[in-house]
Amino acid sequence: MTTWETEEGADDFRDLVAPHVSELHRHCYRMLGSVDDADEVLQETLLAAWQGLSGFEGRASPRTWLFRIATNRCLNAIRDGKRRPPLVPAPPFEPPWPTEHHRATWIQPYPTPDPAQAHERREHIELAFVSALQLLPPRQCAALLLVDVLGFSLSEAADLLGSGATAIKGLLQRARAGVEGRREEVERPSPPAQNAVAERFASAFSADDIDGVLALLTDRAWLAMPPAPHLYRGHDAIGAFLEASIAWRRGSRVVSLTPLRANAAPGFAVRLSGPDGWQPGGVIVLELVPDGILGITRFLGESGLPHRRLPVL
Repeated sequence: MTTWETEEGADDFRDLVAPHVSELHRHCYRMLGSVDDADEVLQETLLAAWQGLSGFEGRASPRTWLFRIATNRCLNAIRDGKRRPPLVPAPPFEPPWPTEHHRATWIQPYPTPDPAQAHERREHIELAFVSALQLLPPRQCAALLLVDVLGFSLSEAADLLGSGATAIKGLLQRARAGVEGRREEVERPSPPAQNAVAERFASAFSADDIDGVLALLTDRAWLAMPPAPHLYRGHDAIGAFLEASIAWRRGSRVVSLTPLRANAAPGFAVRLSGPDGWQPGGVIVLELVPDGILGITRFLGESGLPHRRLPVL
């Protein structure tokens, strides 16, 4: 039970902050890349807001006040090393040597049950964008999110970050260049087209049909597996990894995929059969473009399951 649930004025506080909790949570997730860390920092933000409620005089909007607290709590968490380093799982088989290494291994999928969030641009929660943010210096990341995603002006962002507008403008320019250099600007298929490709992927993957999976991939396709750092690019590398994975479970384990949506993209909760029944096998999220699957992110272990609820107010 949180502090404000038993204190006088809790109802007024709840009414003040409740309209902003979902947006605050997504902001913390974008900055930190981890739903677990976003949960924790959001709770810290709400507690700090409750404790500082007497000093809130209404000169700024509640939204501005809350985002000042949340942004600085995220920056503190990154600066102090509070972002939890993920445990890299030991694979049950010998994977082939990766093409390269994924740097943001702490990233987790974010549940987005509604494929069309009218109040927020879809690309602002996509994995490619969130992954690119993780590689920016923290204050550049904060400036980009405050201005380009949340719609604060340069002067408002400067006030939130305790800096000058000129400095924020410089941070913003460098952040935009950094993000553009780390992700592709791609067209997304319509939701029906995405669902059709996802269904074909699920059928092939569940049947251990490697050729069927590879046929759905673009020439630039890649496969990543957070929190493991392995990243495979191209049909040959992805095929070699799938073959090693299938060889390990062939004849003894069956894979089952349950559709879900994460980061505004189609995905699947993975389950594997075993001696003790069905066990969770992580989450797969697909990055789709008009000519097929550009990226497969296979989140390993139970930490990848996006069955999270926002903190109760």
